[in-house]
Amino acid sequence: MALKVGVIGTGMIGQDHIRRLTKVLSGVEITAVNDIDVERAREAAPYGAEVFETPQALIESDNVDAIVICSWGPAHEEQLLACIAAGKPVFCEKPMVTSEESALKVIEAEVAFGKRLVQVGFMRRFDSDYRQLKRVIDSGVVGTPLIYKSVHRNASVPSHYISDMCLNDTLVHDADISRWLLSDEIVGVEVRYPRRSNVGGNDLKNPVIVLLHMEGGAIVDVEISVAIQYGYDIRGEVSGETGVASLPNRPATVVTDMNGIRQAMPEDWRERFIEAYDQEFREWIIAAGQGTATGPSAWDGYASTLTADAALRAADSGKFEKIAMIDKPALYSEPQALAAE
Repeated sequence: MALKVGVIGTGMIGQDHIRRLTKVLSGVEITAVNDIDVERAREAAPYGAEVFETPQALIESDNVDAIVICSWGPAHEEQLLACIAAGKPVFCEKPMVTSEESALKVIEAEVAFGKRLVQVGFMRRFDSDYRQLKRVIDSGVVGTPLIYKSVHRNASVPSHYISDMCLNDTLVHDADISRWLLSDEIVGVEVRYPRRSNVGGNDLKNPVIVLLHMEGGAIVDVEISVAIQYGYDIRGEVSGETGVASLPNRPATVVTDMNGIRQAMPEDWRERFIEAYDQEFREWIIAAGQGTATGPSAWDGYASTLTADAALRAADSGKFEKIAMIDKPALYSEPQALAAE
């Protein structure tokens, strides 16, 4: 039997997930959609899917086994709590929520329910290159990690993108993948602004350097450049006690001709991480079919929220800003094994 899925939010990412679930992956059927714009929901709905006027009605439908949330971030808390109350697995695009208080409510509800239902959309954990890098780190071949360098470069950003979004939107991917790769928590954040780029608008503080201080002593150096022009460039390198390991450039094909030796550069996140998005949903479908969730958890969503909040404070203060987390519930303490690719 196919997993019956309802999709809340049919904007760009919601439509892309609908395409993925209907045309790329198997074992799943979209039976319901909802959007604040009902007409947009109707246009995005696959044949046979019911259009619901409210998220609550979709979540409670007997024809929906699991939910994908792609709505506006501030709406996530209410929708996640409704999914947990209904006992239905839910995939939630980042941000999981937009405040520490909301994150704790989701965690408390899921812990009270007694098993994981929430998976957060940090797709980098499902990228084959990142998974190989984690295997190298976990194997100990480069020794204990001392520094991790994470580079996040966009060719350009839309006109509504403002400086704070570097920290409360873009940074969360680098923060989450750093926590996962190093198997460690972030305890403090520093933010530094170097010489400002003339590209991307005078009001945009770009680029930005973020230092993430890990509990075990390692430091993560994050470069965020959002108007680099030449393409979408994601890099990662860990420096250990006895060696260095880094992500390969994507795509890997090298072209040699009269113009020199070069590699193509992805245009945006969809091109760079399309396989990771597919893989994260393959694994979600399997877990949701068993009534649970895998991969990035509500705890990971909570950690990313605290990191973004601390980064915003650090940008204002110019100082080291501490992160204080609650004790980790046992529900989130079990290690997540890497799935076969």
